[in-house]
Amino acid sequence: MVRATFSGFNTALSALQANQKRLDITGQNLSNMNTAGYTRQQLEASSLNYTNPVSHYSNGNETAVGFGVSMDRVSQIRDPYLDIQYRSQSADCSYTNRLQTALNSLSKVLDETTISGIRKAFDEVQSTLTSMQDPAKVSDPIYESELRTKMQSVCNLFNQASRQITQAEQNEFQRLTGEGSSEQGDVQKINDILRQIGDLNVQIKRNQVAGHPSLELQDERNLLLDELSGYIPIETRYYKDDAHSGNNAYDYDANGAVIGKKDWPDDLEVSMNYIDAQGKSQKLILVNGSDLGANGLTKNYGQLSVLKGDHQTAASVSDPANISIKFEKAPSYKGNGPAATNDVYAELKGIRFEGGSLQASLDMLQKTGTGKVINGSTAVDDVRGYQYYSEKLDQLASTFAKSMNDINNGKKHTDQNLLSNSTDDSTNDITAGNIGISKGWTSGTIHISTDGTNRTDTILDMIAAMKDTTKLNGKTFADYMNNLSTQLASDSSSNQTALKTGTTVLNSIQDSRDSLSGVSLDEEATNMMAYVSAYNAASRLMTALDEVLNTLISNTGA
Repeated sequence: MVRATFSGFNTALSALQANQKRLDITGQNLSNMNTAGYTRQQLEASSLNYTNPVSHYSNGNETAVGFGVSMDRVSQIRDPYLDIQYRSQSADCSYTNRLQTALNSLSKVLDETTISGIRKAFDEVQSTLTSMQDPAKVSDPIYESELRTKMQSVCNLFNQASRQITQAEQNEFQRLTGEGSSEQGDVQKINDILRQIGDLNVQIKRNQVAGHPSLELQDERNLLLDELSGYIPIETRYYKDDAHSGNNAYDYDANGAVIGKKDWPDDLEVSMNYIDAQGKSQKLILVNGSDLGANGLTKNYGQLSVLKGDHQTAASVSDPANISIKFEKAPSYKGNGPAATNDVYAELKGIRFEGGSLQASLDMLQKTGTGKVINGSTAVDDVRGYQYYSEKLDQLASTFAKSMNDINNGKKHTDQNLLSNSTDDSTNDITAGNIGISKGWTSGTIHISTDGTNRTDTILDMIAAMKDTTKLNGKTFADYMNNLSTQLASDSSSNQTALKTGTTVLNSIQDSRDSLSGVSLDEEATNMMAYVSAYNAASRLMTALDEVLNTLISNTGA
């Protein structure tokens, strides 16, 4: 049997339409070459044959020749495994980057390489004391005034460092919560992202059900997922909604009987990965597909809130270390994947994330660098945060004040304190934040005391105290401060190295993603020429078939 004449026209037409669509997609790719987050698109096509004929002119008795090309769908060229790698590495890099920001702020406070550091101030106190060994100077009010001035400089530097650490701690709290700042904090940004992803899930699903791929909306969602991975470690899962209600989920025959389930679009689930207090890996579903519930009002995403450590009241910038982040799970829908676990709290004794800027802020606010297992969990207190350096400064200030006061009180045990708590002029609870010159020494009612026969003995004892290594773990006052600064520099350097390495890996993964999913001008230009050639060939085939048909019609019956 001769092949049906018009079947060839149908084949040529499908080729024309397919190559026209490929040219349209090439134009879309080129126009979005510099669009952030755009994923290169392609036409997925398959050959039409006797198993899936669409030609109205096919003849079952004719020789088995196909019927052209089928345009199956427009899809994105994207590797999900590269997305997983990128988002995992993004969480690691964001953690070290946020940590580096905090360490840099501390380094400015405790930089002992400057000429005005606390160590330098201690050296000047010691130098002044040394000069006062001279019996002609020890009782000279001018030299005592100079010593008082040098000690005042030490106190001022302690006060300044304490204020700056407190301010850095409050800035960290603001980065986390946005409280007291015009900028959104991490918690607010995460909530916005979760809401946007949840809304996009709904939009994408509705469009896909209507036959529209919504690839640009998927690009927007992917950008949000990349951004979210910088705050907390996430995992994504695509799944079929087997429990979707409504007759439109199924195909029916003329009598209303179900004859099969439609190819229902995938839903996207976004979950947060964390380590619980027992050291077990867990996840919490934060975005649960696209189902809004029976009334259409229930949201498909969870949210975060900031509370005090007691989980009862709102956290405050005045107490930034006592903080808890509550993660509320997305609503659970029957059939929408595994049931979500209970809401969880991120705090020192609670859960921990393996990466993300949120965890970095919590570590800097809550951890004190003891190196020990945190009570009530398996986590290690391994980060020297704001509290660590604040407590070390307080210890140094308190030890220095006590040492100088004890010497000046001498064997007589009189109230001859040179240094005091500036809030109440007592020697109680002296810290770096409140250490100051006592009111008595400032007013002149208190002087360098006589211990024994003259003031020289007191001065010699003070000099010895400045060189003493027994009160601060084998270090003098100046060396202790220098060691604290060196330790911070070491922490910063190690973290900077980790950040540099992590960023290199992240950029490498991004390059791999771009090489696959990004638009290449050369590649698209090559494709365009190929599609134009194919389109012209299909047009020529159409012309040839027209000539054949014209010959057949003209010569029939001649």
